[in-house]
Amino acid sequence: MMTSGDSRLAPPRARSFDDALGRRIIAIHRWAVDDGLCGAPAAKVFEGLCRRLIEAGVPLWRAFAGVQTLHPQWAGYVYTWRRDRAAVEPVQRERGAAYDRDVQDSPFAALMRGEIAQPREGGWPRLRRRLRGPEAQLDFPILEQLAAGGATDYFAQIVRFGPAGDPSYGSGIGYSFATDQPAGFSDNDLLLIEAVLPAASLAIQSDTAHGIASGLLAAYLGNDAGRRVHAGAVERGSVESIRAVLWYADIRGFTAIADYRPGLAVIELLNEVFEHLVAPLRSRGGEVLKFLGDGVLAIFPFEETAGAEVCRRALNAATEAMAGLDRLSATRAAAGKPTAAVDLALHLGEVLYGNVGAIDRLDFTVIGPAVNEVARIEALCEPLGRRVLVSAEFAAATGISPRLTSLGRHELRGVRELREVYGLDLGS
Repeated sequence: MMTSGDSRLAPPRARSFDDALGRRIIAIHRWAVDDGLCGAPAAKVFEGLCRRLIEAGVPLWRAFAGVQTLHPQWAGYVYTWRRDRAAVEPVQRERGAAYDRDVQDSPFAALMRGEIAQPREGGWPRLRRRLRGPEAQLDFPILEQLAAGGATDYFAQIVRFGPAGDPSYGSGIGYSFATDQPAGFSDNDLLLIEAVLPAASLAIQSDTAHGIASGLLAAYLGNDAGRRVHAGAVERGSVESIRAVLWYADIRGFTAIADYRPGLAVIELLNEVFEHLVAPLRSRGGEVLKFLGDGVLAIFPFEETAGAEVCRRALNAATEAMAGLDRLSATRAAAGKPTAAVDLALHLGEVLYGNVGAIDRLDFTVIGPAVNEVARIEALCEPLGRRVLVSAEFAAATGISPRLTSLGRHELRGVRELREVYGLDLGS
């Protein structure tokens, strides 16, 4: 029989949101929802969360949030707040061995694998570690670092997105909080943190989801095309006429290379060649529109007031690309790997820039006779014994650069009139 004094058998008291702690939770929830609806940057949301926890009496010393992303180059974003700096330090983490090692050595990897016993049934994965005194447990490298810096208590939790069992389950945000107070975190401190993380996570996810979409569109469509699509340029047939420098490069004799080499070796060659072709474009305003098997189509948007400068940037990019490919070929040959010669053409013309395709599968690209002409000019590289050719229109826009030499008028397949082409002197 239960007596009024037997607290062990009494059901837990439901916490009222009328008390001071409840009011703090509600206030932080409202703030997080407002920031999420306004699209506040993730770093600003996390900084605001830490500041409000401090104002609510939580003795934070350091706080961390890590978010995975979908991007071929970047693995995730991390945000670190420190009391002595009172600001968040956002860091973009690149994919690779260093990132993978840091994740595997962290408490979050153990939490995701279910290797750590949870304090109670249900809820998201969580971890509590005392960092000082007889209960200290420094079983991860980060805990040793925090303890050496003066931390006394550590709490980590993963807030997951999606239902359990869903393929996307497990994606989410990993948080950790540390204090340097001798007594560590109180029960109310942790209750407050756990209660407000869901709302804060939705606000952070609102920004990161937008960033993931932007990053993926830029990676697969190009920066400018991706930005236009993300801004709403999604209707089929929505195009505009632009004047642009067209850059078209192609690997010479690629079919023979692909026929006699293992598939993975061919992919490695393609990736290295493409990187050496594209890298010089990035800092010079070039936009890669697509990879066409073993070819690359890019544009430099052309402004009449700065046309000569745009063409000079394209010429410099071509020169740098060819020099980089020479070094790449030497390195690969020394390693006994296949090499490839690349031909490149530059042209200047009017094109239609926008959405073309089927109702449910579109391509954001350029269309027009100038696109066909630049491909035909590139086809002349081998018979003319040149690696880089440019059109007369492009040459004229440069003021006929001394690096360009006229090679006469030539027939372009599918073009009625003979066209003058110029060769780029790569030794200048």
